[in-house]
Amino acid sequence: MDLKVAFVIICLCALAITSTEGIPKCCITTKKFIPGRLLRKVQRYEMQKDSGACDITALILHIKGLSRPVCADPQVLERMISLSKKIKLHKYRTH
Repeated sequence: MDLKVAFVIICLCALAITSTEGIPKCCITTKKFIPGRLLRKVQRYEMQKDSGACDITALILHIKGLSRPVCADPQVLERMISLSKKIKLHKYRTH
């Protein structure tokens, strides 16, 4: 009986260690400045709130060519939107 209990406990521990489902991945620090060349490559972004499981508010940038997301200060979003508008305006003028 003790061997069965030990086996079940070991299996549950192994499952808990290998399972990352449900464990939030939070930004711990943020970068205040992100170069424009990287902001042009942003494929998508999401806002991390400090009210949930994470301790700080952050802008999570998923950048083409980078394997890991970049944690940025939320104010970077304003610069990213401004840069995006300039790029669209430039494309409109050149066509």
